[in-house]
Amino acid sequence: MLKTNQDVFEILSEAISEGILIVDENQTIIAVNSSTEEMFGYDKDELNNKPLEILIPKTYHKGHGHHFDTYYKNSEKRTMGKGRELYGARKDGNTFPIEVGLNPFNVSNKKYVMALAIDITERKNYTDKLEKTVIERTKQLTEALAIEKELNDLKTKFLSLVSHEFKTPLTGILTSSILLSKYKLAEQQDKRDKHINTINSKVQYLNNILNDFLSVEKLESGKVNYKFTEFRLSKVINEVIYNANMLLKEGQKINYPENIDDISLIQDEKTIELALSNLVHNAIKYSPENTTIQLKVKQDQINTTFTIIDNGIGIPENDQKNIFNRYFRAENALLNQGTGIGLNIVKTHLENLGGTISFKSIENVGSTFIITIPNKPN
Repeated sequence: MLKTNQDVFEILSEAISEGILIVDENQTIIAVNSSTEEMFGYDKDELNNKPLEILIPKTYHKGHGHHFDTYYKNSEKRTMGKGRELYGARKDGNTFPIEVGLNPFNVSNKKYVMALAIDITERKNYTDKLEKTVIERTKQLTEALAIEKELNDLKTKFLSLVSHEFKTPLTGILTSSILLSKYKLAEQQDKRDKHINTINSKVQYLNNILNDFLSVEKLESGKVNYKFTEFRLSKVINEVIYNANMLLKEGQKINYPENIDDISLIQDEKTIELALSNLVHNAIKYSPENTTIQLKVKQDQINTTFTIIDNGIGIPENDQKNIFNRYFRAENALLNQGTGIGLNIVKTHLENLGGTISFKSIENVGSTFIITIPNKPN
């Protein structure tokens, strides 16, 4: 048979896994269970008759006395620290988050407070981890929504662009075909030829757009097969300039590169021609009449470098970072025909072949595009 209240306390408190400690009105610890000693890193009976402050981090000492006195006077059963975080201090000085429940009681007309302490480190770590996960997921979702919005805006812009780029030449084709039927006399052949040329030009333009779209699809699906052969560079340059000459505006001319007769490459010939044609055609399109487009070539033991210089409208500084993005068109180029696909295709092809493309541009002064390609596959 148990003879003292102390015996009863010890039996009951040791059966509980949470920390139990009892303090008097002076905040002196008069009893603890082994769970409390283990939680705070103390040996058996080491906490008895010690001030409660040794279990509280020093940064909280100043305010704790007032909180305890207020609670002691009110003598109500409640959870301590409700609405704010509580921390305990171990013997080694380390702190950890705790949850404390308080319960006042009287013995022999003397009031005491029993505290039930729980180490919530794992719970807090889980909560913090969960909060970080929620924040990260929210960030990812926000970014995903921004990307989706950007893609939707891009799709809307693309559909509008395609609609315009197809509608304009189709309207020209329809108009020319209607007018053709009106010129039936032999002496009107020159007028018929004019409209036939218009139709041919518009059909070729539409065909080029469709080829660009097919190129994009092939590049994205990885279905591009490059064919590496050795060829004289002059052959490609001649083809590029011959086709470009038919697009020249009044007074425009292209300066033929010097000393290229002995230059040869082992590369995908069609890709090199595509890249050069795109840049030369852009130089013609975005340059005014009576201007010169320069095409320069330089080769060393490793690379061949092409430089295309124009005196055209240039690229606005704010648009330069996006110039290789698919479907992007600079603000000062919106009135010109184009899909904004060409430079993206060229850049992707060149990078697939180990090459690079860069540029320098000043608005209303002109642009310089530079292509560097290995003389042979790596």
